[in-house]
Amino acid sequence: MLELLLALPFLMAAWVLLARNVSRRTTAWLAGVAPLAGLAILIALTPAVLGGEVPQVSHPWIEPLGLAFSLRLDGLAWMFASMVLAIGALVVMYARYYLDAREDAPKFFAYLLLFMGAMLGMVLAGNLLLLAVFWELTSISSFLLIGYWSHDREAREGARMALTITGAGGLALLGGVILIGQVVGSYELDAVFAAREAIQAAPTYPAILALVLAGIFTKSAQFPFHFWLPHAMAAPTPVSAYLHSATMVKAGVFLLARLHPALAGTEMFFYVVTSVGAATLLVGAWNAIFQHDLKGLLAYSTISHLGLITLLFGLSTPLAVVAGLFHILNHATFKASLFMAAGIIDHETGTRDMRRLGNLRGLLPTTSALAIIATLAMAGIPLLNGFLSKEMFFAQALEVPSDTMRIVVTVAAFLAGILGVAYSLRFVHDTFFGDGPRAVEREVHEPPLFMRAPVGILVVVCLAVGIAPAWTIAPALEAAARGVLGPDLPEYSLALWHGINLPLLMSLGGIVGGVVLYFGLRRLFNVHAIARRAFGRHLFRINTRAVLGVARRFTFRVTNGSLQRSLWWVVVAVVALGLVPAVPGLLASVEAGAGQPMPPIGWALCVLLLAATATTVALHRQRLVALIVVGAVGLGVSVVFVFLSAPDLALTQLLVEMVTVALMLLALNYLPQESLKSNTRARRWRDAAIALVAGTGIGGLAYAVMTRPADTVAGELLARSLPEGYGSNVVNVILVDFRGFDTLGEITVFGIAGLVVHALLRRARIAATEVMPGEPDRLPMPANLSHLLFPFALAVSAYLFLRGHNQPGGGFIAGLVLAIPLLLQYVLLGSRYVESRMGFDYTRWIGIGLIVALLTGVAPMLLFGLPFLTSGHAEPRLPLIGEVPLASAMGFDIGVYLVVFGGAMLILSMMGTVKPPKARKKRVVTLPSGAEAS
Repeated sequence: MLELLLALPFLMAAWVLLARNVSRRTTAWLAGVAPLAGLAILIALTPAVLGGEVPQVSHPWIEPLGLAFSLRLDGLAWMFASMVLAIGALVVMYARYYLDAREDAPKFFAYLLLFMGAMLGMVLAGNLLLLAVFWELTSISSFLLIGYWSHDREAREGARMALTITGAGGLALLGGVILIGQVVGSYELDAVFAAREAIQAAPTYPAILALVLAGIFTKSAQFPFHFWLPHAMAAPTPVSAYLHSATMVKAGVFLLARLHPALAGTEMFFYVVTSVGAATLLVGAWNAIFQHDLKGLLAYSTISHLGLITLLFGLSTPLAVVAGLFHILNHATFKASLFMAAGIIDHETGTRDMRRLGNLRGLLPTTSALAIIATLAMAGIPLLNGFLSKEMFFAQALEVPSDTMRIVVTVAAFLAGILGVAYSLRFVHDTFFGDGPRAVEREVHEPPLFMRAPVGILVVVCLAVGIAPAWTIAPALEAAARGVLGPDLPEYSLALWHGINLPLLMSLGGIVGGVVLYFGLRRLFNVHAIARRAFGRHLFRINTRAVLGVARRFTFRVTNGSLQRSLWWVVVAVVALGLVPAVPGLLASVEAGAGQPMPPIGWALCVLLLAATATTVALHRQRLVALIVVGAVGLGVSVVFVFLSAPDLALTQLLVEMVTVALMLLALNYLPQESLKSNTRARRWRDAAIALVAGTGIGGLAYAVMTRPADTVAGELLARSLPEGYGSNVVNVILVDFRGFDTLGEITVFGIAGLVVHALLRRARIAATEVMPGEPDRLPMPANLSHLLFPFALAVSAYLFLRGHNQPGGGFIAGLVLAIPLLLQYVLLGSRYVESRMGFDYTRWIGIGLIVALLTGVAPMLLFGLPFLTSGHAEPRLPLIGEVPLASAMGFDIGVYLVVFGGAMLILSMMGTVKPPKARKKRVVTLPSGAEAS
């Protein structure tokens, strides 16, 4: 059931995107299915979770890395999953009426469901590496949501800022997770929790703590990384209500709670987390008072409350953890309702500027009442949920063991209480009381009932928890606390009245002090005229401009349009990176002696290759001659593979050489007959030296590999190929079975390369009605032969494909064989003639091939619970034929076949249809590098 719970948002996101022809209401209902069905599954699992059980499932994924698809639902995950799904359902209902009719609702709801799935994956993850994967997915999906209004410059900048800050934190978190795995020996949460003493005693503990906290602080907008959150308010209000109050910004404090059993309890953890939390608490609260935008005020108040939660977890006492979890729930309810209320005000008045608002309680009576109650909960007024968790916060501040830190935390808590009441008064007074509204062009009236309903539901929750906490929130809070602290929970009371004590007096003093502060500021200053500069945003812009400036200068120096210079940099980088680790191995190979001595015929072939290579260098300026000699080099390499008993490699090399030479022939049609001549002798010597070092290194590596002893991994592959891979052609079994995941990545890159060529050249392509220069009216003799060659090549291609698992052949070779006759027709007849006869859609071939390959890998997982790309075997008996051995890897090889054919032909077809360059008057210029250009 956990797999279905996680898969629902992703499945419905795909459905919403595909069902674009339905009405907006139907789209919203489809989007609402995911959270509602997820809540139903969660309710079914609730008795087990509240009873102390931890439902979990695990599927192997990448076992050598320790990455498993493990899901676990303890009390903490249950609490956050409930919050993600319940508030997600309310946000979907709210967004149905908030979005304008002209906006792309399917895209918005798909992004929202993608983020919902990412959050669920993060809270349900039972493996730290899997958690890091979903952590990054929350950053990416939130970037899409924040930048949903892509026409708005502020939205684009806010999205980039959020992705930059949280993405950098995600990289730091990944580093910390890897260090934890090295200490523990596993990334499974149960093993990590059990290894608390080993983690905290490890010499890498400071680095682990620094990296993990960097991820937590950036995601939860802690000081000094808090500045991204207010600028994310350029997103649509449903996004702010969901991401920036209840889910995404809670991801950091969730991870703080999740790893609390393993990382907390040290002085380093206490001082760092508590100090950062206290600073964030005060900075956010102070800045909230002077915001003029409703969502800006709520954003800074969110920062302040996140600092409060972080501070509580930093204290590390069991009761502080309970208080932190309690405030997470309370803050999610009243802050989500406030964001939705702000969205209603903006939707009905056309502005969120409190300087233009005022006196809305008469125009929006229901919305005003709901918003005022939620604001009072945010301020911590009695009979509302915010009061209870704030009082617990005050009580824990007074019990800090260290005298100095007790004073600091208590003062910070009391000041935060005063500031919280002050900015809450600002929100209520400037919006619903006083004079106004001013300069509002719309007729203000209440929104539709179902747009107010989510706000009302959340406000009722605030009241219910504030009045009767033991009957409403106590079981959920106990389950969440057990998920962090284990079965030994501290004693605590959620009663509304604990008598007259110091925490109560601090609460009352904070209320009185907040009222005095707000009205005192209004009397002394014109609050509406104060404009606070976002220093963090300014610093971010400066750093961004500096980095982009350096990147532009570097790019201009490295890639100034010269392909030769770009190739020079690539070769130099490869030589520099490969020389150091390769030299010791080569020297050791030479000292140890060759395992397989090279016979004379092998050396003769090498001499021929060297001669062909030297001829290529000597004749490189004559491009056609150089191309012919390069083809001869490739043919020589094919012969070497035959000599080394590698027929598969020989076939592949030969076919690749044929396709490559034809492709380069097409490219030569658009280039001068001779290459440019360099006037700089030093440059020629430099290039010669680099080529000599690179060539010698590659040649040495090839020699070391080909002459190494036979008792290596090859023996194991030979022994396991037939019994486990069901094929006697070891090369093909390696490609489609043993290392099928590598092959899947390679054909994906191959298909992407074809699509990139198509995208780059499609605008320069000749229309179907145009005639390519040189296209014949009558077919020449070679063209007729190419027509006759096609059915023969098709038969050979099918033959090579079908025999590939046991004899030389396979999908890659077969795809190239099928491409060669078509390639010849492109060269001889032109693209218009070939495509009018064949009508192949090569991009579709690539897509179908990748889907087929992927499905053959996913099928064992879904049908049999086996690892990705596990191969099977069967020998069905057919009438008149008998037993026919079949391997499921053949399906994967079909995908390889389709992608290779489609990708190769897409590149060739685009090269064959590029408009020839217009003749221009020749003008010789001297490049800075010393070469001449026409």
